[in-house]
Amino acid sequence: AAAAEAEVRLLLQEARESIEAARSYRRELQQRLRGLHQAREQIKDSATSTRDVLEQHFSDLKGTLKKLLDERLTSLLQEVDVIEQESIKPLDECQKLIEHGVSTADDLLREGESAVDGDVGQQNEKLCNFTKKALHIQLDSLPEVPSLVDVPCLSAQLDDCLLTILKNQIFRHGTVASRPPVQLEEFVEKPGGILVRWCKVDEDFTPQDYRLQFRKSPGSPFEDVYVGSEPEFLVLHMDPHVDYQFRVCARGDGRQEWSPWSVAQTGRTTLVPHEWTAGLEGYSLSSRRNIALRNDSQSCGVLYSKAPTYFCGQTLTFRQTVGQPDRRDSLGVCAEQRNGDESLQRDQAVCVSTNGAVFVNGKEMTNQLPAVTSGSTVTFDMEVVQLGPSSNEGGNFKLRVTISSNNREVVFDWVLDQCCGSLYFGCSFSYPGWKVLVF
Repeated sequence: AAAAEAEVRLLLQEARESIEAARSYRRELQQRLRGLHQAREQIKDSATSTRDVLEQHFSDLKGTLKKLLDERLTSLLQEVDVIEQESIKPLDECQKLIEHGVSTADDLLREGESAVDGDVGQQNEKLCNFTKKALHIQLDSLPEVPSLVDVPCLSAQLDDCLLTILKNQIFRHGTVASRPPVQLEEFVEKPGGILVRWCKVDEDFTPQDYRLQFRKSPGSPFEDVYVGSEPEFLVLHMDPHVDYQFRVCARGDGRQEWSPWSVAQTGRTTLVPHEWTAGLEGYSLSSRRNIALRNDSQSCGVLYSKAPTYFCGQTLTFRQTVGQPDRRDSLGVCAEQRNGDESLQRDQAVCVSTNGAVFVNGKEMTNQLPAVTSGSTVTFDMEVVQLGPSSNEGGNFKLRVTISSNNREVVFDWVLDQCCGSLYFGCSFSYPGWKVLVF
């Protein structure tokens, strides 16, 4: 009985495992069915959109071509009218002159015939008058009439090769691509932004420039956010926990037109943006509080972040416009805010001075970075170095820190008194003119 019961339990266990496997198998099949449905919808939607684009484009093209042809026809007809009017005008003037001569000759003929056939008593006087009049009219002077070869003979010269050229151009105009040459590859969450990366998927395509667009809601139009040669771009000023749609296209080497758009993909960030603390007398902040400007106030001190928003594994970047440097200036991170300090060159902080000196817990390192220049960036990357169980119980906590500036970097271990899941960032400048963007 015990053996039979054990066998039943084994069979039940095997049956439950088979049922769970069947459920998992069904979920996978349903997931693949959804994938097939999405793929089919993408093909149909993109085909419909492509048809609409082609029909609209060729409709616009036909309208434009008809307008251009009508304008050219009107121009040529006007040219015919001008030549006709200018050529006929002297002929009309000559015709009037000849018609006047014919009228004068008719009058002279009637007068001569009357003088010849008149009374004998008056004949002598009429003949004298007629003869004088005939001599005055100059009957041997005739107007010049142009020959047919000397007057314009209008014709139209129409080059039939235009049709051949248009035909060849039209047959080569437009292409249908089954896949865009570039596709979105990766979305990396950043505080208040997303680092978007894309890649080339067509080996025969040589990109010269990329064009990245995004939109906040499906019904709104896409907006350009980046045009350039880099295959990635950090999109800032994004609301956390909000979906954004992205798409990218490229322009081939030596070409003017852009390629088809990539498949639109959704990205989001869950990280709140880095912000400076408002209200410190010596600094003015931008509307988004991610840019701090050292003003003319004589007040000195450290400007901290609003919250400890820097986490290990992220990259913290400062980009600055320079003012007058001072050895006490600092850019860096710290475990806690501490009022009353004039610089981050203190305990529980790592920073770099504007002259390139690196300080760890208030002590200057031997290694040094280049001096900060206007428009340059200073980046901080940190990762936790495991020290064993004690590191999670309030003992020593070590971080591997990499600070980079102007293509140089220093790497060192930073020991803290306690475990810090997140860190503050801060800056201090002795003189006005410094402006720092943090992201």
